[in-house]
Amino acid sequence: MAYDGKIMRRALARYEEDKQRRQESYQVRRRTVYSRIPRIEAIDKELKTTMSRLISSALQRGTDPVPAIRVLRDRNLDLQRERAELLTRHDYPADYLEEKPNCALCGDTGYRQGSVCRCLQEYYTREQIKELSNLLDMGTQSFDTFDFKWYSDRVSPEQEISPRANMERNFDLCQDYANEFGPRSSNLLLCGDPGLGKTFLSACIARVVSEGGYSVVYDTASHIFSQFESAKFHRDGDYGSDPEADVNRCLQCDLLIVDDLGTEMITSFVQSALYQIVNTRLLTGKKTIISTNLNPDQIGSRYSGQILSRIEGEYEILPFFGTDIRRLKREGI
Repeated sequence: MAYDGKIMRRALARYEEDKQRRQESYQVRRRTVYSRIPRIEAIDKELKTTMSRLISSALQRGTDPVPAIRVLRDRNLDLQRERAELLTRHDYPADYLEEKPNCALCGDTGYRQGSVCRCLQEYYTREQIKELSNLLDMGTQSFDTFDFKWYSDRVSPEQEISPRANMERNFDLCQDYANEFGPRSSNLLLCGDPGLGKTFLSACIARVVSEGGYSVVYDTASHIFSQFESAKFHRDGDYGSDPEADVNRCLQCDLLIVDDLGTEMITSFVQSALYQIVNTRLLTGKKTIISTNLNPDQIGSRYSGQILSRIEGEYEILPFFGTDIRRLKREGI
């Protein structure tokens, strides 16, 4: 599973901040107990110092430290019992002053057996959803809020099925894609006129796949191509961003969603950048979703036959048709 370095750095920062807050809360808790029950502070000091003093004494005399360790063990057990009794007597849980890691799997390190632990993964997912929310309405765009009422159930002479039946098919495919996303998933081309739900379904997929722990980059085609151009000519990105890092994110993330392909100014550089994106991600097994108002033939004539060949051969094509939903909503239909 690929991780976005920029998002992981933010996740680690939040992770460490929360760990520090827990440590500060523990220190406050301990000081409160010490002020109320001074004997517990004395017990804790003795528990910390007894081991080193007894073992050091035994070693210096050249004697076997095992008997001293046994004495220490018995003494420590007595102190721990006294400590627990004092806490419960003052209405505290017996383990109130034990420093327990928030995550028992990794001990609050964030990593387990050389991999990102589940606890840090949750921070990563939250930060990634924040990143996606900069472009998408992640609060309302979900499969649960999708409304089919805007799609006609009448079949036109140009189509074999109605817009509603077609959208129900596309919806089911996109929902299954999101829920079952993994290395064996396909690539998707969502194509059709504006205002038919392509961006909405893309956002739904982005949310579910991100919550599944995968790295997702969602961006408009024009901004992606701008970052590729800035990286090639060593220019600063928007708002001081690092274009080379953004290019690497697009090429290496688990799922790249390219929105509004075809709205950018077409140049030979754009054609080359799109070929690099499509081809590189196919070669590395990374998954891509492209949303566009162009049909496949228009993609071929606008970009190249090579790009169209790869899309037709390696992408599942989902056509969208019907009446612009934004217009229907404006007209109150």
